[in-house]
Amino acid sequence: MKKVLKTVLKVFAWLIAAIIIFLVTFVIWFRTTGVTVALNDEGSYRLVRFKTRVDTLRASGSYVADTATLGMKLTIDTLRAVEIREYFQLDTLYSPNDDTWTKALAIGKFVATNIPHDNQKENPKYKNAIGLWEYTKTVAPAFNCRLHSILTFELLSSVGIKARYITCLPQDSIDRDCHVVNEVWLPEKNKWVMLDTDMGGHYVTDKSGNLLSLKEMREHYIAGKKMVMYPGFEKGSSRKTYYYAYMAKNTYWFTCWGNLGFYQEDYTTYPELESREHHYALVPSGFKPFSRRKTTAATSDEKQFWDMN
Repeated sequence: MKKVLKTVLKVFAWLIAAIIIFLVTFVIWFRTTGVTVALNDEGSYRLVRFKTRVDTLRASGSYVADTATLGMKLTIDTLRAVEIREYFQLDTLYSPNDDTWTKALAIGKFVATNIPHDNQKENPKYKNAIGLWEYTKTVAPAFNCRLHSILTFELLSSVGIKARYITCLPQDSIDRDCHVVNEVWLPEKNKWVMLDTDMGGHYVTDKSGNLLSLKEMREHYIAGKKMVMYPGFEKGSSRKTYYYAYMAKNTYWFTCWGNLGFYQEDYTTYPELESREHHYALVPSGFKPFSRRKTTAATSDEKQFWDMN
């Protein structure tokens, strides 16, 4: 009996030792390969290879000037802007003397706090700010990043903040998961900055606390420069977060409307908008974009793409 017990204890000790060795080896591999365990949009865990995604960005073709003029612009209906401001009582979210970023962040927090992320099973009938808000009150309380961005864009535009929503896409045509965020123009800093109201809300800064645009985020990934993520618009987290790796995947190429305004994708209200042109894709040279509209014009001219008036 004692011999059997001794044998069992020895086997158990070896088993414990093997588990410890495995865990130590896994941790070392985990740290050196840049792999992050993360929660994806469907709610299941997966491994995200951050290093591989950055290597993909670094291997992309360069941007080159385009001889064609893109003609990207914003067209904001002032009467609709008043209607949106009054409906949402946006002037209660901030002080009139606040700077542009403070106002934009207040609106971002308002959207992120009230509307969680969800891949809605039923698409909203009306894809405009008021229609989307009514959808969350009568049909479903949450929706995806694209609808978040449309709503946020219309709120920002209604208070006179220049904004645009941009689709951020991966290099891999098999991975069709993309992300849509807003960029906000800060006249005080003479630059665009990224504002994401989905997944609890995010913005990004460099290590010195300077707000970054999508263009600058992509450049930071490629150059290996540190960035700080602000989940929930609060104190920055470390770089080993899901969002950090997620945006490394989704800054390979971008699409944006050329002429952007209210009701942009509200085809129920304005069915003629569905066939409108002036949709652009910014792609690295040599890359053939996928999953785009028939009217999308591809360019590798980053200056024209990012310098919307």
